[in-house]
Amino acid sequence: MIKKLSIIIPAYNEGSTIHLILNKIREVILVGGTDKEIIIVNDCSTDDTESAILRYMNANPDMDIRYHRHEINMGKGAALHTGISMATGEYTVIQDADLEYDPQEYNDLLKPVLKGFADVVYGSRFMGGNPHRILFFWHTIGNRFLTSVSNMFTNLNLTDMETCYKLFDTKMLQSLKLKEKRFGFEPEVTGKISRIPKIRIYEVGISYYGRTYEEGKKIGWKDGVRALYCIFKYNAPYQNISLQFLIYLIIGGVSALFNLLLFLLLIKTMSIGVSTVIAFYSAAVLNYILCVNFLFNKNARWKGWKEYIIYFLSITVIAAIDLGSTKGFINMGLAPVYSKTIATAIGLALNFLIRKYLIFKVRR
Repeated sequence: MIKKLSIIIPAYNEGSTIHLILNKIREVILVGGTDKEIIIVNDCSTDDTESAILRYMNANPDMDIRYHRHEINMGKGAALHTGISMATGEYTVIQDADLEYDPQEYNDLLKPVLKGFADVVYGSRFMGGNPHRILFFWHTIGNRFLTSVSNMFTNLNLTDMETCYKLFDTKMLQSLKLKEKRFGFEPEVTGKISRIPKIRIYEVGISYYGRTYEEGKKIGWKDGVRALYCIFKYNAPYQNISLQFLIYLIIGGVSALFNLLLFLLLIKTMSIGVSTVIAFYSAAVLNYILCVNFLFNKNARWKGWKEYIIYFLSITVIAAIDLGSTKGFINMGLAPVYSKTIATAIGLALNFLIRKYLIFKVRR
């Protein structure tokens, strides 16, 4: 039995629709007589969202509505963080302030929980026989791509990771240390919730009444790029070594290409030794930046200057190997481009092992 459902509504410039979605929520009768706790977080709207909310609260004193306003615009994710911290119901569902999702489907989300099967339920726009407005082809392709990449890391088989409708066990949700302040919330919370031991995640089909940009839709392609970055950021550090090495091959490949191109540019005016050292250390800096942002956690085993000294020493050893093998292959008669390519491949494997087992410490 669930006594209370917390409904978190992040709102930014939704003055024209906020009262309509609240009316829809008011009409919902939850199964089992579950109470509704509505938490509205106004992310510093510049229209009349706040006055619309306050008018509605005054006109409907019987509804359990809690209101919070951000003094500066911080993003949807930040509004959700605030709402999550305020939730007191056993379960929490996320509701956008527009009219794209139907609150009558809360009961569909609750069914797997009430039957004792689920801790988390996602509402999928891509399954079931409910109505779906036909809109943007490339948005659909993007959503499916992001969901597929997320599934690859989480080992889930979701059909709609980016959906708004997510129902969580509130204590589980509040136990997560969430950081993303914008639309990166979706891949972050999915990745982190999937790592809770014995978590039970279900998915149900929902309807979708999407908006056009003229009607107020806010998400854009930059948010899609950020979501992809977040999938790597919050999942890659916890993968098995095979998948991590595959990711590192991409990172290392970019760094190695930069190393090679810079070497070939510098060798026209500098000696082999100087060109090799400058190209190698420049690529090492790029490699470090990519590693801490896409593969390993930002916090290494050592803090501050110790971390950088150990990293410097490790790449110095690899640099010596790189220089020695490059010169050795050239002396054996190989062209500089082939010599450098082989040396770079050797450094690639050694760099991965040193970063994984010496420099970076995975923190769950």
